[in-house]
Amino acid sequence: MADKKVQVVESGDALLKIESFWKKYSKQVLIALGVIVIAVGGWYGYQSFIVAPKEEQAANAIYKAEANFRKDSLTAALKGDAKSKGFLYIISNYGGTKSANIANYYAGLCYLRTGDFNNAVKYLKDFSTDAKQIQMMAYGALGDAYGELGKNDDAVTYYKKAAETFDADQLNASEYLFRAGLKLELMGKTTEAVQVYKELKEKFPQTEKGYQADKYIYRLIVEPNDFSSK
Repeated sequence: MADKKVQVVESGDALLKIESFWKKYSKQVLIALGVIVIAVGGWYGYQSFIVAPKEEQAANAIYKAEANFRKDSLTAALKGDAKSKGFLYIISNYGGTKSANIANYYAGLCYLRTGDFNNAVKYLKDFSTDAKQIQMMAYGALGDAYGELGKNDDAVTYYKKAAETFDADQLNASEYLFRAGLKLELMGKTTEAVQVYKELKEKFPQTEKGYQADKYIYRLIVEPNDFSSK
């Protein structure tokens, strides 16, 4: 019985403490709860009434731009035409959406194909994705653009990144690693080129470029050539 009385007293004390706390801090608690409710409601409203419609509009716009890209109508894909908006419009007007992000990738490819390599770099660098195969292709395109600009160290960096990003695609990964080796060879960096060709042989032996790696290694190690470093 004594234990039960102690429990009752303790429960009573606890209730008194809660009541005292509520009287003292109820205003602050209610304000805090109100702020949380407003924040959650605001976030939900923003997502539902601003972000979602914007994503939908951007997706509708990029669909037509992608169709022009597939038809190799690169100017229309970039800048739009009488019937559709282009990638540049989507980037400018739907920033922060998934479609604007992918539009950077397409815009970079358009500029790469039309020979505007500075803009190719600009837009490709603004693109990023968790889809590793697409990111690999973007890095490879950056390597091509930097190579065309004569920025060979940057080209090698991005070719290597492309090969590392999604090596499960052995055909393309081996191609980009080969381009890194060839670029190093053309720069006269023979030792580094040999290392890359060896990596190519070891990582991608079943690919065409991996199978041919020995030829490039032999040429640099044994045969004198115009690319060899002095």
